[in-house]
Amino acid sequence: MIKFKICGLRDPDNIRVVTDLGPDYMGFIFWSKSSRFVNTATPTLPNSIKKTGVFVDESSSVILNQIKKHKLNALQLHGSETPKMCQVLKEAGSEVIKAFSVGDSFDFKKLEPYLFSCDFFLFDTKGLLPGGNGYSFDWSILANYPYEKPFFLSGGIGLDDLNALKVIIKEKLPLYAIDVNSKFEIAPGYKDLQKLKEFKTQWDELQR
Repeated sequence: MIKFKICGLRDPDNIRVVTDLGPDYMGFIFWSKSSRFVNTATPTLPNSIKKTGVFVDESSSVILNQIKKHKLNALQLHGSETPKMCQVLKEAGSEVIKAFSVGDSFDFKKLEPYLFSCDFFLFDTKGLLPGGNGYSFDWSILANYPYEKPFFLSGGIGLDDLNALKVIIKEKLPLYAIDVNSKFEIAPGYKDLQKLKEFKTQWDELQR
């Protein structure tokens, strides 16, 4: 089964009910310019959910401190982090997801230096923000993906995208997880539980 990640959580009560949906990953954004920025304590999650910290051009020392403070299982890096930095964080014991912004075209060769320094790639929509722009890129670009490295698919995924996701699944690409955020929000950092339930039910059914 392809994994399911819910990103951009912040409100403790909302996190509690979203946890009951059983996502594989939950993302907390530690970039201060984000409308979903987390600057308070984060709750303990079940062992089945990987607690993921999202960072943008942060220093490795700050990230390592946040790993300890919030007990993060995974890191999602949305800036210009180098392969060396990814390697340092990976060697510290965290799962490393390196994000890349995709526009009308994308040169997959730029991924090559990262093949051995991160666990996963993440493809998000190129926009004004490093992530959470709320709309999708042209997924047909992924047909040119030349590597075996598994990846997350992100960028404005919503209920209207289930048919397109079905097509992606049939492509037999190394799609490891999908990452949802803005299309399921009542307000920044606060998720619509009913929409998430509906999506996850259909997403699980899609893979059977």
